[in-house]
Amino acid sequence: MGKVFHPNEKPRLLHMGIRVIKTAIAAIAAIYTAIYLELSPALSAGILAILGVEVTRMKGLRSAVVRFVASVLGLFFASLIFTLLGFHHWVVAIFIMITFPILARFQLKDGILTSSVIVFQLFSFGEVTAAIIGNEMLLLLVGLGWATAINFLYMPKDEKGLEAIRARLEEDFSTIFREMARTLRNPEHLWNGGELLSAHGIIEQGAQRSVRNRENRIWSHETYWPTYFEMRGQQLYSIQQMLEELSLVYEKWPQGELIAELLDQLADDVKSEVYQGRTEQMVFELMRSFRGMELPHTREEFEVRAALFTLLHEVDRYLSIARRLKKKGDAMETQPA
Repeated sequence: MGKVFHPNEKPRLLHMGIRVIKTAIAAIAAIYTAIYLELSPALSAGILAILGVEVTRMKGLRSAVVRFVASVLGLFFASLIFTLLGFHHWVVAIFIMITFPILARFQLKDGILTSSVIVFQLFSFGEVTAAIIGNEMLLLLVGLGWATAINFLYMPKDEKGLEAIRARLEEDFSTIFREMARTLRNPEHLWNGGELLSAHGIIEQGAQRSVRNRENRIWSHETYWPTYFEMRGQQLYSIQQMLEELSLVYEKWPQGELIAELLDQLADDVKSEVYQGRTEQMVFELMRSFRGMELPHTREEFEVRAALFTLLHEVDRYLSIARRLKKKGDAMETQPA
């Protein structure tokens, strides 16, 4: 049975460990900077830095902007509300009911927690002055600034992990095509289809990792991996359509042997470093051969040949997916079928 692909625990733990180290560095750097600048309370800068550390550079940058804007707005509303109603605990509830919906309305809900930290500090001072507002703004800049700096300083690369995922996926695709070829040569051949489930899981994981990899390349337009996993996802659906047609081939036919050879070639192509176009030529020749054959003499022959011809068209559609998506970038031009 094909083994369902699960994310490797070692890379996951490595990413978690790196993020913990980055968070610790950002927090301690923010705290000492706040102490140096005589900001109060200095530990709040560390809390803000912890909140600002993210898993990718792009996400970290977006997070810092959202948290900063949300905190400034929160500080503005809190200053007005506390000045008008006083520094009473019940006034905090008024602040929450007014401010939180506004932040959510303007897509700033991710900054609510950071904003709350700043506002509660303002409340603890018991007054609104220019010095206190300046202190809170500097705490924001120090905490979120260090988090952003650490996010940009180092992010683990996903290239090797993505290449390993691709290799595993292409191995599953190759196995699927070979099992289909065996079935055409011997319709009684049994296969449990485990590689289908495995391939689906791998594509989902690869797509997620490709997004993270792209978000770590802010100044680079990375398109290869997202396009690759998009292509494989569409091709997997095409393979499922092939299998539906294959289930209708209940007898061995000479045309089935020809398509089996085509599938064997496709099983090799999917793992090849460079695609030479041999499979597309075979599809073209087989279609021309099918059209030149005599009409079926029996109902059984008609049904099987119709399923085989539809299967051949589905192989062509599988290849056309690769041709279409390769146009998105030059890096896909030598991608296996």
